[in-house]
Formats: sequence, structure tokens, C-alpha cells
Amino acid sequence: MNVLVLIGSLRAGSTNRQLADVAIAALPSDVDVIVWDELADLPHYNEDLDGEDVPALAAAFRRRVAEADALILVTPEYNGTLPGALKNAIDWASRPRKSASIAGMPVAVMGASGSPRAAQWGRDDAVRALKVAGASPLETTVGIGSAWSAFEDGTLKDADQREAVADLVAELVGAKRQRDAA
Repeated sequence: MNVLVLIGSLRAGSTNRQLADVAIAALPSDVDVIVWDELADLPHYNEDLDGEDVPALAAAFRRRVAEADALILVTPEYNGTLPGALKNAIDWASRPRKSASIAGMPVAVMGASGSPRAAQWGRDDAVRALKVAGASPLETTVGIGSAWSAFEDGTLKDADQREAVADLVAELVGAKRQRDAA
């Protein structure tokens, strides 16, 4: 199984990157993981660019999504929504409509924020955008609030939060296996 991880915070030491690391560590050992670290360089989606000469990085991103069996999307919350870099990635992966690389893809959504609301609006908007794009986001999402104090040495301090991340990742793996069996 191949899992592609998209992290909406572009800052190297962000709590969302730490959350992604916790999720990756919770995946079974036979799962291959790729973290796409080029969201900042992905050109803004523009239908004028989306023809025969798609920008090389956008084409490479679509291939990565198509090669994945599932996605983990980790979003902070900026001004009450998901960051533009993640929305842009969803837009590129959702086209062309009839052969979109994200179509039917199971997606686990999680997020961390300094707010006690735990990036709820960002997670909700990510789920909505993913559904409209044709992906299959899991109904459950995981949020880590007051995130600046939630991590210690790269791990979540709270056992219930670690368990919630592990449960979500297990649900994602199960959704992929269920999709394969159908």
C-alpha cells in the first residue's frame, strides 16, 4: 500500500509536520509513505495551464497522487479555513474531471492549530473540497488544539490524541482494503 502525505503548513518545524510524523509512525510497517514537500512550488491552478503542456511539477504531482492508494492530508487553519497550498493541490488532483487522480481516493484529514478549536474549520473545509473533487475523505477527522504545547520531542504528549491519530490511520488502511475488496 502506498500513502501520500500532504502537509498544508510549509514551515519545516510546524506542529502539522509533527502531526504528520505521528500519523506516519502509526502506519503499518508494510505501508510505503511519500511526503510531498513541494506544495509551495506547485503553480496556482489555472485552466489555461491545464492542457497538453501541464507544468512539469503539476504533472509530477498528479502522477504521485495516481500512484498512491490513499492520502493523509494534514491541515493547519489559516483565517478560518485550510491553507491555499492544500486547496491548490486538491484543485490540480481533481482535474481532468473524468480521469482525476484523486477520484475515489480514501483520505484521512487531520490538523493542528494553536487554537483550542483544533483547526476544525480547516478540517471541515478540507473534507468539503475533497468530496467535491471526487475523493472519499473519511467521515472522522482528528484535530489537535493548543498545538504548541501538545508535542514533546516530536510526539503527542496526550495518549488519547495519539490513539485518535492511530485509529484514523487504521481506518484509512481499512478503507483502502475495503475498496480493493469491492
